[in-house]
Amino acid sequence: MADLETFRAETRAWLEANCPPEMREPVRDEDDIYWGGRRARFKNAAQQAWLEAAIAKGYTVPSWPKEYGGAGLSPAEAKVLREEMARINARPPLSSFGIWMLGPALLHFGTEGQKRRFLNEIARGEIRWCQGYSEPGSGSDLVSLQTFGEDKGDHWVVNGQKIWTSYADQADWIFCLVRTDKTNKYQGITFMLFDMASEGVTTKPIKLISGSSPFCETFFDNVKVPKSYGEDVPAYVGEINRGWDVAKYLLGHEREMISGAGGSERAAAIGAAMKRLAAKNGDEIDPVLRAELAMFDVDALAYAAMGEKFLDEIKVGKAHPAQPNMMKYVGTELNKRRHELMMAVGGSRSLEWESEETGGGKPARNWLRTKANSIEGGTSEIMLNVISKRILNLPGA
Repeated sequence: MADLETFRAETRAWLEANCPPEMREPVRDEDDIYWGGRRARFKNAAQQAWLEAAIAKGYTVPSWPKEYGGAGLSPAEAKVLREEMARINARPPLSSFGIWMLGPALLHFGTEGQKRRFLNEIARGEIRWCQGYSEPGSGSDLVSLQTFGEDKGDHWVVNGQKIWTSYADQADWIFCLVRTDKTNKYQGITFMLFDMASEGVTTKPIKLISGSSPFCETFFDNVKVPKSYGEDVPAYVGEINRGWDVAKYLLGHEREMISGAGGSERAAAIGAAMKRLAAKNGDEIDPVLRAELAMFDVDALAYAAMGEKFLDEIKVGKAHPAQPNMMKYVGTELNKRRHELMMAVGGSRSLEWESEETGGGKPARNWLRTKANSIEGGTSEIMLNVISKRILNLPGA
């Protein structure tokens, strides 16, 4: 414990010295989030300085081993870092599907060559990934996917379509589920890695009811995917035709990422913030709405405590494999409630769509965007089915 408190003091001092004041302000627009990649541009010098300091310290991926760009922190140390960053409201120096999803899968299933190449690129923000999972006819029943890779010896020729591919139009590479054996539903899928600049890859943005969206349709027309990018760097993770094993493992991390919408302990409570907003607008929050805000704050803080409990169980090897489904379900439902309450407090002002005062209708657009939370990454209905069967051991209908 004394060592941990020493680490906390050192971390606090490092953050004070290296996290610029601009990087402690709330995120106001997409440019405030740095995703990295070969086409990335920094919004300002502070954003660049914060990223460079974090890379040098290994704090873009603090729990990863040092040889792969991380800091090699223990789970307890990583928790301290999260708490200290939250204390000063520090923005993440780098946001990345490579960090949240592909990285953990490579650490678990990847070859040493894949780890040294791709993990270091991810940690330094040099490569931006997107996820090729869902298809027009394969969402919740993902294993029914039809995108097909025809084996040509030293490469595959991939044809098909993916949908809801977040930021596909801005990504450098894709981790993609491709059927490589049509005779075996579960053991006929390969988890491929390939460049989005490959000939035959095209993307088309999808606009949501919020007026904008990170989602895209992604099309593969005779895309040539080599089976290797060099010695010990295969273009697939795990084994050929056993990509479903990798896909399921990655889905757990995706659901943990999406569940983060529920908020950390410091970010979860909204009652005080809504009271300040109402006072700024010269309004009073009626007693019923105040009670709903208080109830939400209690539930959100309980959710944050549940997340810490799960992390502790992971550390001692007692975590249930279906726990990410619980986090995903509760976190996304909380996020929808949060924005419903924010709209209620804002009243008619929250329905405004384009003015400068509301940041181009940010409250309404964010509220509408949350409607997708209970669909993406596995629908709430599917999450409840998994929870009932895997955790509660309820009998089937």
